[in-house]
Amino acid sequence: MTKAADIRVKTPDETNDFLLDLKREQLNLRFQRATGQQENTSQMRKTRRDVARVKTIMAERVRASAKV
Repeated sequence: MTKAADIRVKTPDETNDFLLDLKREQLNLRFQRATGQQENTSQMRKTRRDVARVKTIMAERVRASAKV
């Protein structure tokens, strides 16, 4: 699980790359679940929450830049 403070330190490009990595991981976990190979079922939930955390921080940055 990634902390919000760690994500806020990253540049927008790094944040986008991190989001893409999380999406790929989420896809792989879905395939594992569909084929019955998933051992750690909590990993899906953690990844989904990390994606939401990154999207929230990205939206905060957009709102902050719109105010300026």
